[in-house]
Amino acid sequence: MFYFLKRHPIAIKAFFRHSLVLTYAFPESLLVPLMPPGLVLDTYEGFGFVAIAMVQTQRLRPVFVPRALGQDFFLTGYRIFARFEPAAGRKLRGLRILRSDVNRRLMVWLGNLLTHYKYRKASVVLREDGEALDIKIETPGAEADLRVIADLASGPAPLPNGSPFRDARDARKFAGPLPFTFDYEKETHSIVVIEGVRQDWNPQPINVEVRRNTFFDQMPFKQTSPILANAFHLENIPYLWKRGERVALPSKPA
Repeated sequence: MFYFLKRHPIAIKAFFRHSLVLTYAFPESLLVPLMPPGLVLDTYEGFGFVAIAMVQTQRLRPVFVPRALGQDFFLTGYRIFARFEPAAGRKLRGLRILRSDVNRRLMVWLGNLLTHYKYRKASVVLREDGEALDIKIETPGAEADLRVIADLASGPAPLPNGSPFRDARDARKFAGPLPFTFDYEKETHSIVVIEGVRQDWNPQPINVEVRRNTFFDQMPFKQTSPILANAFHLENIPYLWKRGERVALPSKPA
């Protein structure tokens, strides 16, 4: 009944203290079934990609709310790189949400009320020790536990061993988060498009050690071995999400 509320109806601003994004490569045939109507998997030489974004978020609030009332929290998001090609208008590259974990119950409630981001409550321990960022995420049932140690001083680092990208330029094209987020609204057979506006966007490739990552232990990901394709870090970035826009898809065949 209230599905229209989930269209990100309010413009939101925030500040990213840290944004660490790991992108994993999978055979495109494995990820295509996860695409809803209207979206196409974004691919590179036979691979599709899933990004894990770890974001230390500060002062998140609607654009009309004073900065002092903003919310601080830590977000872990799992997204598939996707493309949206509406019948009219430009072709868009972005991300389709699979799961989001946050360490504040208020954000779980508000996020699930106003977005399609699929928020869950998680426990987060973040340690910043000199030039290292140590992130530990624990989730109920260990569904999406994560432990990552990032060497912030290693940038610009070479691509991880086994990465399918030919060079850093190609890898940067799949350095999340991308400007657009998409999801399918089945009640109206539409795509909801949310555009992000960022400043000073210059992600740096860095070395990471992934000690635990249980999200890929579930189907369909566990059918193959995920390949760490790149790892990028940013810090101290103002960010704004515009109001969501609903784009109707062509009518379904009778």
